[in-house]
Amino acid sequence: MSAIQTDERIEVDELIDDVIGVRLIVHNDDVNTFEWVIESLVEICKHTLEQAEQCAYIIHFKGKYAVQQGTRNILAPMREQLTDRGINATIE
Repeated sequence: MSAIQTDERIEVDELIDDVIGVRLIVHNDDVNTFEWVIESLVEICKHTLEQAEQCAYIIHFKGKYAVQQGTRNILAPMREQLTDRGINATIE
């Protein structure tokens, strides 16, 4: 695949992400406490306390949960802040 095709593919992928959105997924682990995850979701994702608590329980029991949906440009800094706090988060 040439560089032009690769660049075009990246641009198309970014456009699709902007139209349909991506999700910020937080994964369960055996390290972080409920309190730390809740506090992080409130501060970083701007959840209410109730939303953050619900997310934490779903993450714990289901193994992962989409805590936010939006564009990659908006969610990438949130993912980075969560991972900086030791919370495993991905964008899908």
